[in-house]
Amino acid sequence: MNYEAMAVSVSDLNLHIKEKIANDEALNAVIVKGEISNFKAHYTGHLYFTLKDDKSLIKCVMFKSYAERLNFKPKDGMKIIVFGSVAVFERDGIYQIYVKSMMEQGVGDLYAKFEKLKSQLEEEGLFSEAHKKKIPFMPKVIGVLSSSTGAVIRDIINVSTRRNPNCYIRLVPVPVQGPTAAKEIAKGIKFVNENNLADVIILARGGGSLEDLWPFNEENVARAIFASNIPIISAVGHETDFTIADFVADLRAPTPSAAAELANLDVNELKNKISTLNQRLKVNINKKIDLSKLKLNNLKNAKAFAEPLANIQNNYLKIDKFIKQMESKIYLKHKEAEKEFKAIVSKLDALSPLKTLSRGYSLVQKENKIVKSSKDLKKDDKITLTFSDGTKTAIVND
Repeated sequence: MNYEAMAVSVSDLNLHIKEKIANDEALNAVIVKGEISNFKAHYTGHLYFTLKDDKSLIKCVMFKSYAERLNFKPKDGMKIIVFGSVAVFERDGIYQIYVKSMMEQGVGDLYAKFEKLKSQLEEEGLFSEAHKKKIPFMPKVIGVLSSSTGAVIRDIINVSTRRNPNCYIRLVPVPVQGPTAAKEIAKGIKFVNENNLADVIILARGGGSLEDLWPFNEENVARAIFASNIPIISAVGHETDFTIADFVADLRAPTPSAAAELANLDVNELKNKISTLNQRLKVNINKKIDLSKLKLNNLKNAKAFAEPLANIQNNYLKIDKFIKQMESKIYLKHKEAEKEFKAIVSKLDALSPLKTLSRGYSLVQKENKIVKSSKDLKKDDKITLTFSDGTKTAIVND
């Protein structure tokens, strides 16, 4: 039997299946309900997501022309009802629902649980900025809680090694998905703290659906993060994924690689910065030295240093000048006083009794008192006569 001649190409088989499904009227207009998972809004405006229930799932796409008619924003965990057609994407050999319209049925159970716990922990203050711890400037040991296999730990090691080769990465392997993951993650955080195994902890895993990331939405993980004395960076899922762990952690990173960058200072960048600052310091020191030299030369050439006695001599001249001024003023003052004195003496001389005596008059005194009237004298009184050239004593006879 010639199997090669009987065989059809992959493209032919996919085309055949596509035509079979396209000809099935029941699949040309389907109404399906389920919960959104792995939602992606493409930059072109097309929407890609998975519609699932507790037993199965199917991929969906909603092109921009239909997506623009929506009156709500679809997101993971939302329960919806879609209308569209089932068709085969021939290139990849997959079938999916091409959604033409959708309506919101309600919030999925997991999403409702997420919002309830988020509100509770926020009310308790677990998200408060006041409780956020500062990430160390240059940690020596970074603890990583993640799966021991996969791209996450490799990315963290590669980024950390490139930025700071001296930093030690200590992996604490924990399951990041599954029913036991939350318990193991909480135990891992406690273990690192009790044994002081790191300066900072990175809690990391790759992207996934709401179900895949659910361990990081569990209350015990949130409280373990909050109780940690070691700062924690949360790097769970993709940039658009948010978990309870992100809100409680001291810092959120959009990706595990970004977490490694936030935890590790770039040594080369730091060296370049130090080198730049060193050069600026040298330039500033040289400028300071040049300015000091200029000031020193100005001081050396100053007259006070070139002719140190000049200032003293100038002061001597000033003193001499002041002395002459003082002498002149004293002399003038003396002359004025002498003139005034002579005028007073002249007046006194004119009024002096001695001047009168010189003209032939005499002064009669009795017991050192001037006798102004003859009535003041009686017989036998002893009196003193003062003349211009002396005194005589006499007795009154009559």
